[in-house]
Amino acid sequence: MQDRSTGLELVTPDIPAPECFSDPKQAVARLIALYDGAALFLRDRFLQAMQAGHPGVRIRAYYPQIRLITTSFAKVDSRLSFGHVTGPGTYETTITRPRLFQHYLEQQLALLMGNHGVEVEISASDTPMPVHFAVANFPDITVPQDGAGSFVLRDVFDVPDLASTNDDIVNGVAEPAADGALPLAPFTAQRVDYSLARLAHYTATDPEHFQNHVLFTNYQFYVSEFETYARDMLADPDSGYTAFVSTGNDVITDAEGVLTPPDRLPQMPTYHLKKANGAGITLVNIGVGPSNAKTATDHIAVLRPHAWLMVGHCAGLRNSQSLGDFVLAHAYLREDRVLDDDLPVWVPVPALAEIQIALEEAVASETGLSGYDLKRVMRTGTVASVDNRNWELRDHTGPVQRLSQSRAVALDMESATIAANGFRFRVPYGTLLCVSDKPLHGELKLPGMASDFYRSQVARHLMIGIRAMETLSGMPLERIHSRKLRSFTETAFL
Repeated sequence: MQDRSTGLELVTPDIPAPECFSDPKQAVARLIALYDGAALFLRDRFLQAMQAGHPGVRIRAYYPQIRLITTSFAKVDSRLSFGHVTGPGTYETTITRPRLFQHYLEQQLALLMGNHGVEVEISASDTPMPVHFAVANFPDITVPQDGAGSFVLRDVFDVPDLASTNDDIVNGVAEPAADGALPLAPFTAQRVDYSLARLAHYTATDPEHFQNHVLFTNYQFYVSEFETYARDMLADPDSGYTAFVSTGNDVITDAEGVLTPPDRLPQMPTYHLKKANGAGITLVNIGVGPSNAKTATDHIAVLRPHAWLMVGHCAGLRNSQSLGDFVLAHAYLREDRVLDDDLPVWVPVPALAEIQIALEEAVASETGLSGYDLKRVMRTGTVASVDNRNWELRDHTGPVQRLSQSRAVALDMESATIAANGFRFRVPYGTLLCVSDKPLHGELKLPGMASDFYRSQVARHLMIGIRAMETLSGMPLERIHSRKLRSFTETAFL
């Protein structure tokens, strides 16, 4: 076979014929075999080319794919928000790193097979696997930058193609394939690989360590408290937690384990308290600003977490609030601007009942307050997120009027972004903030005040987030993943 773009002979691995499966474990085993075969083929040919030079041929391998065909209009259980397709047709998706996603894939395929009574077809797709993503499976191999090798890499191998790496499916603008096939999953293989590479770069931890329950914060102060909690859990044989992972993939499995401080912190320091099948908790310090919040959630979304929560600090906007009070967001004023092209500001971002209840119950548990008394330390209301950290220095007339009209009770720079991206990516989301300053009432975030405040409030605030996540982890998936997050024509995969 000849490659049309270069005129060179096209060399590919042996590709088995498509095969249908009625057992999800066997189907995923075939995905693993196809993917591993393609990645190993590219690795071996890449190493040979780096040593011997241009091979004189074009080398290509393909991602595996899942295809489902159904001809029935029969409705499935209307309570389900995922695990089924919306009507008859052909549905397909390319797959990458099936070992990493094994539990997820087996879950989703079992639901599809059970809800529709059909087999799924596993085969090689016609989507080339970029060599950069293939060799990422092998930590001791790196792809040289363009011009560093003895030949132009893209003349021999496929490289990442941003023209076909996008969010069209989750943004609701994807077109059917040329053969009429509709998307089966929210992300294509290339889009997933792109984010897996970025995650490793930004967080300095490998994607396989990420857990299904993600806490975002905007302060490093929370990290030491999270490590303390993790060590307590590792000391408790009944906790279910098995390991704690720090930056640089530093792993401890017992309370006395020693962690090596990294030479430098990554842009988004990330820590993982692990349980079996990813049921633990990941903490990500996204730093300050909506751009960081979007970056983190853009990439973590491909791991299909079951929930993510923002547990950061905010400016309290009401005189009745005190430093250290909590704000449970039930609506968002989006002035962060970073998602306007993907999710227009006129799209409502609803509060999710299961998340709201879990957070409120966690606050009650940690404070010892309940019912009407809980209002003393927690206010439910609109959170405004802005893209200007020093908004206080501008003329107040316009901003304060908008904040008042929106009924906002708190202001930060990340919460609306995280919630909006949760809505966009169908990841259950929530926000519980802690008031750290009141700029409209003369209580600014100054060094001495901040220090005392952080010391007394961080541990309690973090524990509330952890308790809420532990509650959510005990819920069935179909209860957490609300139908509010699903569109008219939705992908079957979560």
